[in-house]
Amino acid sequence: MGKFTGEQILENTLIQKLITGQSQWTYREDLRNEKDLWENFRQKLEIHNKDVLNDNPLTEQEFRQIQNQLNFSSFYEAAKWLAGENGIAKVQVQREDASLGTIRLRVINRQDVAGGMSSYEVINQFESSKRSVEDLNRRFDVTLLVNGLPMIHIELKNRAHPFMDAFRQIKKYLKEGKFTGIYSTVQMFVVTNGTDTRYIASAQDTKLNEQFLTKWVDADNHPVNDYLEFADDVLSIPMAHKMVTQYTVIDNEKKALILLRPYQIHAIEAVKRASREQKSGYIWHTTGSGKTLTSYKVARNLLQIPSIQKTIFIVDRVDLDQQTTASFTSYAENDVIEIDETNNVNDLIKKLLSDERRVIVTTIQKLNHVMKRISNMTSKKYEQMTQLKVAFVIDECHRAVSPAKKREIEEFFIYSLWYGFTGTPIFAENAKKVMGNLPRTTEQQYGKRLHEYTVKEAIHDSAVLGFQVEYKSTLSEEELDKILKKVIKYDEANINSLEIEEKESRLPKSVYEDEGHMLNVIASILNKSRKKLGFQKGAGQTYNAILTTSSIAQAQRYYELFKQVKSGATTVMIDEETKRILPDFPKLAITYSISENEESSSLNQDKMKEAIKDYNSEFETSYTIETMRAYNRNVNDRLARKKDKYVTRSEQLDLVIVVDRLLTGFDAPCLSTLFIDRAAMKPHDLIQAFSRTNRLFDKYKKYGQIVTFQTPKIFESKVKEALVLYSNGGENVVLAPSWKEASKDFISAIKELKKVAPNVLEIEIDSASHLELKKFVKAYQIFDKTYAAVQVYTDFDPSQMGADFPIDPIEIEKYHGKYVNALDELRSGPIIIDPIEIDIAYELESIKTEEINYEYILMLIQAFVPSGDDEYELVAKEDKKAVIEVNRYINDLARNNPKLAGLMEQLWRDIRQDPENYRDKNVSSLLENMIQDTQYTIVHNFSEKWHVNEDELSYVVANYNSKKEKQSGENELKYSADYLSYKENTEEPVSKLRYWRTVRNDLEKLIREEILPLQRR
Repeated sequence: MGKFTGEQILENTLIQKLITGQSQWTYREDLRNEKDLWENFRQKLEIHNKDVLNDNPLTEQEFRQIQNQLNFSSFYEAAKWLAGENGIAKVQVQREDASLGTIRLRVINRQDVAGGMSSYEVINQFESSKRSVEDLNRRFDVTLLVNGLPMIHIELKNRAHPFMDAFRQIKKYLKEGKFTGIYSTVQMFVVTNGTDTRYIASAQDTKLNEQFLTKWVDADNHPVNDYLEFADDVLSIPMAHKMVTQYTVIDNEKKALILLRPYQIHAIEAVKRASREQKSGYIWHTTGSGKTLTSYKVARNLLQIPSIQKTIFIVDRVDLDQQTTASFTSYAENDVIEIDETNNVNDLIKKLLSDERRVIVTTIQKLNHVMKRISNMTSKKYEQMTQLKVAFVIDECHRAVSPAKKREIEEFFIYSLWYGFTGTPIFAENAKKVMGNLPRTTEQQYGKRLHEYTVKEAIHDSAVLGFQVEYKSTLSEEELDKILKKVIKYDEANINSLEIEEKESRLPKSVYEDEGHMLNVIASILNKSRKKLGFQKGAGQTYNAILTTSSIAQAQRYYELFKQVKSGATTVMIDEETKRILPDFPKLAITYSISENEESSSLNQDKMKEAIKDYNSEFETSYTIETMRAYNRNVNDRLARKKDKYVTRSEQLDLVIVVDRLLTGFDAPCLSTLFIDRAAMKPHDLIQAFSRTNRLFDKYKKYGQIVTFQTPKIFESKVKEALVLYSNGGENVVLAPSWKEASKDFISAIKELKKVAPNVLEIEIDSASHLELKKFVKAYQIFDKTYAAVQVYTDFDPSQMGADFPIDPIEIEKYHGKYVNALDELRSGPIIIDPIEIDIAYELESIKTEEINYEYILMLIQAFVPSGDDEYELVAKEDKKAVIEVNRYINDLARNNPKLAGLMEQLWRDIRQDPENYRDKNVSSLLENMIQDTQYTIVHNFSEKWHVNEDELSYVVANYNSKKEKQSGENELKYSADYLSYKENTEEPVSKLRYWRTVRNDLEKLIREEILPLQRR
């Protein structure tokens, strides 16, 4: 049996690491509960504000005012406060002595790192007050305090456990409402088992998504996993202070806190260094890795450099229509950033000439007007403008600014620095065409690369997902040959001598404009993509997709055909399996650019009017062709689903048909699939388009999925070429296995499972050795993963089970039953270290469950709770569709779990009746409290009824294991029983001989019927 370093030793070693050497951390062994922390904070506050307090210390009543201000309803609210005024977070106090008036006290200064008023302390084993039946002794591991406030919380497990156990522990504490009071200021969670370490921005339990656990990497993208190395790099001062003040972003739209990833931080530092040396350059961060966020922070941080007077963030006009401005507005809500969306050129000139140190976000078109206008103004203003020391930050730097335009601006702003951001740089291999002496590559246009983070590195770090590409054809090779014979008049010998790629290149375009081809594509999207679109997760939680076509006319034809298929007017039918989960599938929209000058413009406008009318009817909106920009923005929002409103199925889109719109600069994490019915694009356009799909979303989204429907061989070679270019020769890391490889892996896994357990009925869980159980569990987990993987491909057909794949659904069900029991046995047994590593917390991926997703209902209800400055009317608008959806989910839940559904229904009813009473409350914690209160009552009533000790009873309930004959703590409970007292207070008492057996049976029934249903989620 192996021996692991205990958690306590890991904890002590971490604390020693933090407080030794150059460290400014101080260990405070004396701070162990909330009262201690508030007292410590009060002392810090008074020391740092001697000038404001003017020898009049705070009274108890005044300090209570401060405590109330710092008891935040969410981490997001705490982050908004922490952003402060000009970077200083303050509290306001109305002095008890009226003659002293109202004062404002400084708490934390974002810029005041490691000096002045900043203090840094480490505490451990903080005692959190008991709040639940099973909450016997909650102690937090390690917390880091800045100026007395908890800012970073670290949970440790020893190496016998995965770091995910520490993450689950934090989620449990959150659900129980532990991070309240002074702990509501926490901005960052760190989880580790010593070997692997991750960090994540603080959020409520239903919003704390494991996909966003981030590993640290150094400036050269080498991983830093060990907890002590992580402490060196991230938890040292000044870094820890910067992490929670300067490297955070508050997303006003999502009402969430974002912590930058390491490569974003390294890029910001690289730009700062370059600007101090008066050098320009570019940042290559792969598309999907948060480039807009990085460029926002770079623009914001450049203001800290005294030699730069203005930072101008340039966005492409198309991006203004899409998401960049929306993202910026959302990030800038609590920052000194000016989003300049007006068309007033004089206003922009005024801002550029003012002394205010602000970031200005504008377009290249607007800057053009400024240069023209200023050239005709007084020489003084012209000189002032042209002499400005300005830094230009350009997102999507090749689309936003052409080489010629950049040269023109540089000749005007003679002291300008340029920082370009791109996910797809232009290299010598795909250089722009020769145009005089204008730059042809990114480096020629912007200068040296300052930091790079390629798609290969991003996938390796789990910052984005890999790609799974399927190359489909609606033509067999035989049909291909027939077409070539007919159209190009090739004879048999000529055709046979051609490679498939050459045949494809000779195909006329009209082949793919044929309605038969288009209906085949539609059939594949509707009936072969359920797994791709996450149907197994149920209504409201499916993913969405984009279909890109070769032309506006083709997009319009697809839109019409989809409508015909939905109405049953074509040969293509929507499968019953599809309809069962989403009866209204597919909800679709179309978007393309309308130009006034084109001959086809009138037709395009008419078709668009029709599509907008359909959209209005589906979503109860009122857009017109005149408000096309607003329509596009709404399509973007609905596809992106970042706002709470779009959590409900009634407000969701499944598919948007586009030509080029949304294929660059558009961020929708819930978008899983790009269907391509057009010829292969250029390398950078391909990578940009692919990257719409590979954003992290939830644990079920494994890849960004691409399905192409034209010239499969040509497409495959073009994709390989693009991936070689943009992952420095590591294209194999980027792509998921082909269907052939996935099938082979699945067949191997089936054979291995049957080798380990040839006859499922002969597996004896109780008598099998620990090693045998582990072998079986490991084999089943590999089988399950490969089964889930093959189901995602359009080639997969359930009829292959038992034929091509030598296992049938009945066998799987039997193996699954044995697997669940084997896992339970291993979970409840001792930890034995042997060569077979299994994941005890593994969640089955391939088994389709009809259970209602508990967290999804809570998210729906949360949308009805007003928060911040929201008016309730704006929050809910009595959204009838959403109300129906919540009611339906609760009714469904009631069929499986009436106890839990009853509590949820009560909470839902109370919120609807009096929403104000629930303002800023977290639905998950409210429900958890109701569950705990119900359990308290059940336990208390049982204790009263049978006259047993309530604490001993709580212990038995909390540690109940259905597989054990005798429960932990049962003897102590039996000794605590008072039969005489029971007999005296009971009308028809059972005899002493039957008493304990009756108590035990009643307790068993109570736990099974009353307690366990409340713990099932």
